[in-house]
Amino acid sequence: MVNKSTIDIEVKGIRMKFKTSTELFSPKSVDKGTLAMLSIVNFSKNDKVLDLGCGYGVVGILAAKIIGAENVIMIDKLEAAVQISKENAVLNGVSNIKTYQSDGFRNLDEKDFTLILSNPPYHVDLKIPKEFIEKGFNRLTIGGKMYMVTKRKDWYKNKFISIFGGVKIWEIGDYYVFMAVKMNSTYAKTKQRRTNRI
Repeated sequence: MVNKSTIDIEVKGIRMKFKTSTELFSPKSVDKGTLAMLSIVNFSKNDKVLDLGCGYGVVGILAAKIIGAENVIMIDKLEAAVQISKENAVLNGVSNIKTYQSDGFRNLDEKDFTLILSNPPYHVDLKIPKEFIEKGFNRLTIGGKMYMVTKRKDWYKNKFISIFGGVKIWEIGDYYVFMAVKMNSTYAKTKQRRTNRI
């Protein structure tokens, strides 16, 4: 049986309300890792934001309330997440956020994001965050940033450096928040060619 509840929360001085479901991650309260990541991120009016693996929509909806729903896209693999995110967008007055069901980037054509934010599943294998980081790099505009929060450090640090050329890390409570900037479109390809020659 699916149990639903509602969370009231204030983030960055903005009050929000979220319907949640036991089908989705962290249904009783907004995940502390997500809040840690959001404490680092600054949204600007000219941003184009992707909430990658949106769950019930906390990151995307907060971004939309700051920079406008037309500048935000939310995606999740789960149909239940997409449906409840759409309901929460309406509930929070940002109903025109584009929200898609997509396994990673497979059903998403949009690119040139200035911000991609993700709290990926990190209790299973690393296939999902690996794809998020590699494919996310290609969807960012030059100067765009990817933020990710996890409880693991070394693998993510090494992966971000191998794809982006560098990474900044914050340790907040039990979580690590990573931020990498796309400096140019050729770094990862050049790095890969060098690796192949070694």
